[in-house]
Amino acid sequence: MTRSKIELGDVTPHNIKQLKRLNQVVFPVSYNDKFYKDVLEAGELAKLAYYNDIVVGAVCCRIDTSENSRRLYIMTLGCLYPYRRLGIGTKMVEHVLNYVTKDGNFDSIFLHVQVNNEGAIDFYKKFGFEIVETKEHYYKRIEPADAHVLQKTLREKTANGDVKHGDEKKDNEK
Repeated sequence: MTRSKIELGDVTPHNIKQLKRLNQVVFPVSYNDKFYKDVLEAGELAKLAYYNDIVVGAVCCRIDTSENSRRLYIMTLGCLYPYRRLGIGTKMVEHVLNYVTKDGNFDSIFLHVQVNNEGAIDFYKKFGFEIVETKEHYYKRIEPADAHVLQKTLREKTANGDVKHGDEKKDNEK
């Protein structure tokens, strides 16, 4: 038996319709034309996931510079149901983690997950994400309308505003 091949590829004007269709199937919310226009300009922050050369998933991120920090926001990360638990989502998260590591200038990565999506919550927790907040009425046309904010902290700010990297230990931790 041949081994299955999982690859990530760029989102281009030639395959953007595949991303639109995938998002319609995977997510309970719809995304507007501006979302897809921005995705085309996102470069490494937007990838299609291929399983044996078939588009089965995608990840789309953007850089968020609000709240006095530089964070990566995962707007969408999804995989078609029959292809879940095959390592495709992991490959997409690892791509995002590699991107922020290579860049070296992000404070955290965050995303929103519908509060009843336990599969997604458990998936992200495996990568060190934690629920840091719950936003009521985050979603407009779906139930439940509440979303958890999941975040993976890459470096923390100290009391004086300096940046403390995740691998640095305080004096009392050494």
